[in-house]
Amino acid sequence: MIDIFFKTLPFFALIALGYGAARTRFFGPEATSAITRFVFYFALSAMLFRFSANLTMSEVFDPQFIMAYLLASVVIYVLAIIVAFARKQPVDVAAVEAQCAVTGNTGFLGIPMLALLMGAQAIGPTMMVLAVDLIVFSSLIVILITGSRDGRMRIGVLKTVAMGLLKNPMIVSIALGLAWSAYEMPMPQPLNEFVSILGAAATPGALFAIGASLADKSAERLEVAAWLTFCKLVLHPAAVAFAALVVFDVEPFAASVMIAASSLPVAGNVYMLAQHYKAAPQRVSASILISTTVSILTVSAVIAWVAVVPV
Repeated sequence: MIDIFFKTLPFFALIALGYGAARTRFFGPEATSAITRFVFYFALSAMLFRFSANLTMSEVFDPQFIMAYLLASVVIYVLAIIVAFARKQPVDVAAVEAQCAVTGNTGFLGIPMLALLMGAQAIGPTMMVLAVDLIVFSSLIVILITGSRDGRMRIGVLKTVAMGLLKNPMIVSIALGLAWSAYEMPMPQPLNEFVSILGAAATPGALFAIGASLADKSAERLEVAAWLTFCKLVLHPAAVAFAALVVFDVEPFAASVMIAASSLPVAGNVYMLAQHYKAAPQRVSASILISTTVSILTVSAVIAWVAVVPV
């Protein structure tokens, strides 16, 4: 584990650098917002397009893999909702807490880190995890919140969900890359160099942006945040491991990547959703801050475990 820890340390050091820059106000809120937009809409999209353009559909779409990850995530999602209801929380808050319990920072942290630590062959499985999170759970939270507040399900909600997916640059870039690969079109050298140069900014930019965004997060409602951190960093990867290794016949290496990806800390976009719908943004903020800090150790432990345990 020590070797893995030292390999992951530079990633978290970049997060700490961003945090320090924003905390000291050397990097203001406007700068944090700007670098996040740059990474999200340009650098990360270029990296995802380049990666997916070099993958085949069979490397990305694996029904056994998807069902294993989806089933395990749904189990933890439902558990988090049940616990929230037991604390007499409304549906919108329960949905936000459940989102924290299963949605990891796969785009900004997982893809660049796992690609470097586990090799280029980890990109396809990590993208499958990202796709399930974006398509299923990012849609589900919108449906639950709007449905509970309106008292019924409206067609307009589904339209909002669909438009949100179509406008998400990560989904668009993956879809375009897979389409490029499916048609077996050669990548022109200037285009390849362009997306390579732009995509190279994704890893340091994304990690710095994660840290900078943590600077304005507060550690309120620590009991709830600790519970959600436990769900995300312990229960979620444990459930995914059981589903991938026992319930479903997932290819061994893909299973190890899936387990590693499920151990990532709470994603920053959960806070944006909570803030947008005014549904417990403070506890989401605390969950992101605590889970990211604790994940310095837990992610290293999970990656070390999948590296040595035959799966």
